[in-house]
Amino acid sequence: MKLLARLAGLVALLPLAACATATAVPPLPDTAQPGWTAVAASTRPVGLGLPGGARLADGVRFAGGVELVLDEASPLHSLSDLKLVGEHGFVSVTDAGDLVRGRLVLDGRGELAGVEGLAFRRLTLLDGSPIVDKTDGDAEGLAITGGGDLLISFERDHRIWTYGPIDSLRWEPEAVARPDFAFTLNDGMEGIAAAPGGWRVAGESGGVWRCTPRACSQVVAPPQDPLPDSEYRITGMDRDPAGDWFVVQRLYRPPVDARAQVRRMAEDGALGPVLIELKLPGTTDNFEGIAAAPRGDGVRLYMLSDDNGADVQRTLLLAFDVRPAR
Repeated sequence: MKLLARLAGLVALLPLAACATATAVPPLPDTAQPGWTAVAASTRPVGLGLPGGARLADGVRFAGGVELVLDEASPLHSLSDLKLVGEHGFVSVTDAGDLVRGRLVLDGRGELAGVEGLAFRRLTLLDGSPIVDKTDGDAEGLAITGGGDLLISFERDHRIWTYGPIDSLRWEPEAVARPDFAFTLNDGMEGIAAAPGGWRVAGESGGVWRCTPRACSQVVAPPQDPLPDSEYRITGMDRDPAGDWFVVQRLYRPPVDARAQVRRMAEDGALGPVLIELKLPGTTDNFEGIAAAPRGDGVRLYMLSDDNGADVQRTLLLAFDVRPAR
């Protein structure tokens, strides 16, 4: 689900790191894997903004943030989700039909300080031809299974495809099971994350499912009336190695009330207390991605926003450290 013109004017209210110096992000070397194209960008540091905006629960600590500064033609606009690969690698997907990869840069304290090694490749159709139509390329979520396969969930044409092992992607993907539910055009499977034996899917307007390659079963029934934009809706999901589920939710209430929050999700789909809340007058935007990684005895969460290619929005990557639940 996109927040384009509805966020017009929000940029004037957001606390920008305007005085921060942009740091160039080096592209991948020429020896990048076949099919990937290196792409340059810049980053600048981002904090949580003015007091009264961000609210962090006990046991949650902000661990750095950056904004990707992109030119108008950059293929890095509209990043919709991310997952972590290896020690500091990540993969992301755009709702224009591109797959993106890069590496997180941490400073001496282990806090997020930038990204590097950015590259992209076009997603393909079942016959191996590149996606050219928005209806085909509206990728909203991704997951990496326990076996290392890349799954991507799409909306408009609601489906989940696997592109094979993340380290040797196939040009010809395969369709796998998706929930047997009539998602509306632009409110699809925004949250997807690997689970033992398969993956879990969350619909933006409600509903959670457990899936294997062949079938999906319902965990939480979709509401009779789809959740509206003005209520918190799941836009991203991940599961950390310890087995805890985390979701990012977003709401928008005209004219400028855009918020995001992070919560744990239990095995039965029930949501726990709010761990992170982002809203005005602090740093906020159209957050759609979340990734979890072990950090000491807790977890490091990364949140990613989708700028929709709009001047009034930003591509933000924020990090938070969360102590284990008691």
